[in-house]
This record gives sequence, structure tokens and C-alpha cells, in this order.
Amino acid sequence: MTPREIELVQTTWKGMLPIRDTFAEIFYGKLFSLDGGLQRYFGGDMKEQGRNFAAMMSIFVRNLEEPETVSVALRGLGRRHVAYGVRPRDYETLSVALFWTLSHALGEAFTDEVEAAWRGAWQRLADAMQP
Repeated sequence: MTPREIELVQTTWKGMLPIRDTFAEIFYGKLFSLDGGLQRYFGGDMKEQGRNFAAMMSIFVRNLEEPETVSVALRGLGRRHVAYGVRPRDYETLSVALFWTLSHALGEAFTDEVEAAWRGAWQRLADAMQP
């Protein structure tokens, strides 16, 4: 990722932080509307799951300039997801839900440039998590 792309992702994510609980709720709502079968991976408190998701994204976004800082943690998270039954195709569904949520949360600020930057970040995250 270029420094500009990293800046765009970090800036837009920082703007999400005040609404992170709502962002996560909308994200999971969209995710489950796309594939209701994914709900089987989430047996606990969805508010807590949303907080965990936002925290993980925050750590990932904060370390975009030094991805090796979080690469071990992401690989571990990916292994846990495989153990839960997450399949490679589920990452595509996650991607659709994430970009839909970002586009709605950011509105006009979700420009083509911002979307491209987020796609680069998402690819980095998905690649790190998948075996």
C-alpha cells in the first residue's frame, strides 16, 4: 500500500471510531443478510463480538505502515477461524459486507480513491488470515 492509501484508510477508520458499535451492528446485519449460515460462527454476545471486531480492525489499521507488527496475531486469528469452520469463500462475503457498510457509513466520503485504499487494506488482512 502507498503512504496515501494508508493515510486514507487510517483517516476514514478514525472517523468510524465514534460510531464503532453501530458500524459493527450494521456490518454483522449485512453479513448475515448475505449468508445467514455465517451466524453459526457467532454464538455469544453480538455487542461484544462487534467490539472485538472494531478493536481488531483498529489494531490492524493502526499498524498498516508496519504490517509485520500484527502478522503473527492475524495468522493466529486466521487459524482460529479455520478451526471454527470459516472457509476461504466466506472472506468474499465478509468483503461485500465490509464495503457495503463502509459505503453507507462514510457516504460521499467513500470515494473511488478511499474504496481502492480500503480494498488494498482488506486484501492485506484477508491474505494474512488465510492459510
